[in-house]
Amino acid sequence: MASVGALVEVLGVRHHGPGSARSVAEALDELDPDLVVIEGPPELDGLLELGGRRDLVPPVAGLVYAVDAPRRASFYPLAEFSPEWVAMRWALRRGVAVRFADLPAVHALAETPASPDDSEDVEHTGDAEHGPPDAIGTLARVAGYDDPERWWEDAVEQRASSALARFAAIREAMSAVRAADGWGDRDPENQRREAAMRRVLRAAVKEGRERIAVVCGAYHAPALDPAAWPAAAHDTRLLTRLPRTKVAVTWAPWTADRLAVASGYGAGVTAPGWYQHLFVSWSRNQDDEVVSRWLTRVARALREEGLPAAPATVVEAARLAEALATVRGRPSVGLPELDDATEAVLCEGSPLPLGLIHRRITVGESLGRVPAGTPMVPLARDVDRTQRALRMRPSATETTLVLDLRKPSQRERSVLLHRLRLLGVPWGQPADAGRTTGTFKEAWTLQWHPEYAVSLVEAGLHGTTVVGAASSLVAERSAQADLDALAALVEQCLICELPDALDDVVRALAARTATQADVVSLLLAIEPLARTRRYGDVREADTTLVAEVLDTVVARASVDLRPGCASLDDDAAARMRDAVDAAQRGVSLVAGDGPPAVWRAALLAVASDRQVHGLVSGRVHRILLDGGVLDTSAIAERLSQRLSVGSSALAGAAWLDGFLDGDAVLLLHDPALLGIVDDWVSGVAEETFDDLVPLLRRTFARYQPAERRQIGTRLQHRDTSGPSYDGSEGGPTDDELWERAAPVVSRVAELLGLGPVGSSR
Repeated sequence: MASVGALVEVLGVRHHGPGSARSVAEALDELDPDLVVIEGPPELDGLLELGGRRDLVPPVAGLVYAVDAPRRASFYPLAEFSPEWVAMRWALRRGVAVRFADLPAVHALAETPASPDDSEDVEHTGDAEHGPPDAIGTLARVAGYDDPERWWEDAVEQRASSALARFAAIREAMSAVRAADGWGDRDPENQRREAAMRRVLRAAVKEGRERIAVVCGAYHAPALDPAAWPAAAHDTRLLTRLPRTKVAVTWAPWTADRLAVASGYGAGVTAPGWYQHLFVSWSRNQDDEVVSRWLTRVARALREEGLPAAPATVVEAARLAEALATVRGRPSVGLPELDDATEAVLCEGSPLPLGLIHRRITVGESLGRVPAGTPMVPLARDVDRTQRALRMRPSATETTLVLDLRKPSQRERSVLLHRLRLLGVPWGQPADAGRTTGTFKEAWTLQWHPEYAVSLVEAGLHGTTVVGAASSLVAERSAQADLDALAALVEQCLICELPDALDDVVRALAARTATQADVVSLLLAIEPLARTRRYGDVREADTTLVAEVLDTVVARASVDLRPGCASLDDDAAARMRDAVDAAQRGVSLVAGDGPPAVWRAALLAVASDRQVHGLVSGRVHRILLDGGVLDTSAIAERLSQRLSVGSSALAGAAWLDGFLDGDAVLLLHDPALLGIVDDWVSGVAEETFDDLVPLLRRTFARYQPAERRQIGTRLQHRDTSGPSYDGSEGGPTDDELWERAAPVVSRVAELLGLGPVGSSR
């Protein structure tokens, strides 16, 4: 046990606890320390210069990351109601020294060796948790409280007039908790952290500090009490031979909903808006108005959404909340009682408006701000500058942005969003642009998340500007990408407007095409290249090289298509069918006068080969029919051959599955094809039919219910004499159909001003 001459007052708090924050402010006023020590890595001391500025608006977070591996990072979020924030601002406003104390991030973020040589003083356990337990939350639950802050108010605030006496009681309770669970003395990481905190306190005492206030998680309070300090040599042994890494720190904007995430200050909160309300009310000595002011805010939010919320209902909801607290044996009204009263009275029993209240008020939609001089990596600063220039202010609230790519300013916004997505910062997610017949319109869903700060640091390894980092990343990926991935990179380069990177990728793609032997990869590369070719019409990009590569890929794929379709099993045939479909979509995008002759010849060659798997052959026949290369009579002949008695039923089902994939219009308007399919299904042997049913069910399940009903009706009235049925028997004649349609046609003609139409055609 160490002998300490200075007064060291340990204020054990609940992280992000408004009750703890209020008590910390009172305790600091009462103690008037000459040094405030706050739980947190000492690297955060570098952020204190900006900590007292008015333009640092919470919620914010101290971000500490490894320079060489930015993904190894920790956030230390702070809200206005966080005790750490209150202590920091109290000290900075009064000119009192303040510093952070915890295990340095240079050790905490270092890559741990596979078999670390830990100190012999650390007891290893297999069940160590990732952080200290929420001891105050545990005490509150044992006392029957759902909200630890209401427990703090009732059990701590009301029991002692002196704030320092309250924290002395907390230390005593935590000593009992630690003695009962034993976790603090078993977990090696916790032992190191507390040893590092004590080392900072010993240094402060050695400096001659007389009154030191320590703000830390309540669980650590007993270990930081000078009466329980072990010998300095013990702590020194715990902190030797630890791995190190280079780290950097900065302030990052945070959001209210992310305060629930356990990071840095581990006790997250699920209702930050409610805690903010409690803290503001308590700070203004408005304890008696917590319920009424909260329900007033709820009613205002409901009215803003067009929902009724009269003042009388607010009064009734307040009475119900107080009654619920009494019935439930709660000493005061908490958030559960307020939610129940809101749903019953203000929301008229519906939980849907309550969900709106939870998002807007209980959690909140606030996004913090950091000063302009905050240290940033160059890439993050370039993103911030571009956002300001384009008037795209980040927001924690989800918003929709519709862009017209024909306008330069809006195209620049699109380019920024695409480049950030390429860099792993999905600030914008593509959304449905609505009904449009062109490619000039884009819709985005925007929402900024705090972890994007880490993503920008990591992306900053590729360059100092958005365009430079994106170009460098594309060049890095193109060196190892396969053919279809290269084609996708070409498309990304175009929509991100990266001309230098586009030239490099196109050259790599051309070289890879010349040596590519996999026809599936060639086929999959056609569609993204074709989309790239089409995008050039709107984005005013030069796609000449892309067009040349596209022609080469189509030619290579066409030559290799028939050999590549030989000897396919079911899985390979499914991949080949999807690849052919994708290639056909791509060819159709750029084929103004029809598909290239080489592609059409390749499809005809596959269609004429009886050895090709039925799934691929059927799909190719459907493409040729839709393209007008084959007519229905030729298709009927091929279908009859594939579904003949001499062919396997399973092979015929595979061909049918490939051919009928799409819509049901083909069967509904071609009685001959429908008759062939019907006769084939009716003639399948009984021992084969059970194996055939799942395949047929999968094929016809793709159709809409109305289409399936129409097919059933056609089959019900079909002449069963055979597949020669052409619809002339058992159904209405053309004249009868015209007589039925004549009134409708006449009315439409009248509306169009064409005059009456007779019954004759």
